[in-house]
Amino acid sequence: MMRWGVVTFPGSLDDNDILYALEQVLGEVAVPLWHKDRSLHGVDCVVLPGGFSYGDYLRAGALARFSPVMDSVVRFAADGGLVFGICNGFQVLCETGLLPGALLRNQNLHFGCDFVHLRVERATAPFTSRARVGQVLRIPIKNGEGNYFAAPQVLAQLEAKGQVALRYCDENGVVDAASNPNGSLANIAGIANERGNVFGLMPHPEHAVEAAIGGTDGLFLLGSLADAIRRVDRSR
Repeated sequence: MMRWGVVTFPGSLDDNDILYALEQVLGEVAVPLWHKDRSLHGVDCVVLPGGFSYGDYLRAGALARFSPVMDSVVRFAADGGLVFGICNGFQVLCETGLLPGALLRNQNLHFGCDFVHLRVERATAPFTSRARVGQVLRIPIKNGEGNYFAAPQVLAQLEAKGQVALRYCDENGVVDAASNPNGSLANIAGIANERGNVFGLMPHPEHAVEAAIGGTDGLFLLGSLADAIRRVDRSR
């Protein structure tokens, strides 16, 4: 059986939500990983969940990068392992250098909590293969530091190499300032590393997996990753 590992840091609050989405909705095997763990216990994918790791003291994700588990996550990613960071998890990935750029305070200085629309910019394994390019997803955000920033040369590289996977847009797929909830450069909502095995996004797909609570568009992302893990498992 494929195994997902979900890391819990002090201050994580969406770890149980992603565990529920994986186990109860997708029928996957998911195991909790404690921030002091050195072992990843043989998981096929590591998820860094949303929340406020270490209270977001100093800077969001800045302290979590020093957790013992992150040494193992960095090695896992270097070996080609799949790593998925949601909201605070995205911030942690940027702080560790597994993804380029940084997440700054929202441009309006307000905490944002609402459904947003996302345009799929790349529809490839392992993170977005169930979607199609140009498809509009409706997934919620909840963050105070979701403003993606990168130096001009880094941003140009992300665009040139197709690493921007998701952009904030309106319901018709139009990318403009009005549809940008936090001031992110180029309306960026989610990016992958150059190798394609590490992905971070600010919206919460685990909160969009059941129609009764607002929609199921999060399954396009989580389901894509589940498909990829199965392909890797079969190739072993």
